[in-house]
Amino acid sequence: MVGNNVSHANNKRKRVFLPNLKMKRFFLTEENKWITLKVSPQGMKHINKNGLYACLKISRERGLIKK
Repeated sequence: MVGNNVSHANNKRKRVFLPNLKMKRFFLTEENKWITLKVSPQGMKHINKNGLYACLKISRERGLIKK
């Protein structure tokens, strides 16, 4: 997403809105290993609600994550 920074003097300068992605380590108990994912806060909330293994299964079915 793009937009403008607008100063008090109404000067407009292009800027980029970046997504709020964080690197987060999760422990996957089914495979007994740590995995690192780049997720948004909404993604972390989804993982906490549905479980990591269920979210990985959906992502693998969609082809977003390699096995």
